[in-house]
Amino acid sequence: MNNQAIIEELNTLLRGTYMGIRSFEHYIQKVDDSELKKMFQSMQQDIKQNAQKIAERIQNLGGVPADDEGVSGSIHAFMHKMMLPDEDGKMIEDAVEGMDKYGVEYSEELVKGDLDPESRQIVEDVINTNRRHVEYLSQLLP
Repeated sequence: MNNQAIIEELNTLLRGTYMGIRSFEHYIQKVDDSELKKMFQSMQQDIKQNAQKIAERIQNLGGVPADDEGVSGSIHAFMHKMMLPDEDGKMIEDAVEGMDKYGVEYSEELVKGDLDPESRQIVEDVINTNRRHVEYLSQLLP
């Protein structure tokens, strides 16, 4: 597999990761419970670290990493902010749904192509972080 194809796949994942960072910013701004806010902040930091790892890998492959979520991601972020529920429990449900759908399932589909071993390991680490977040948040639901 050539580096350009790998870079494109990683950049798509990176843009999605930026969408996750933005979504957690929405939760942090809106949540009332201080413990839940701290948890969202911690998860957002994990996602930021993952974005940094992906960006570094893209650079090491000779590419230029995306620096935002792209046009479609910006539209999604705007809609997400407008439709975000006020209730903490509903926010947790929204976070679980978003992380599971985009952070796990879509990410797995996205990177089914051929990646070099180092890139694949980074992607698997990112997806596993997202899985842990989904599992933890799911435990908070009634």
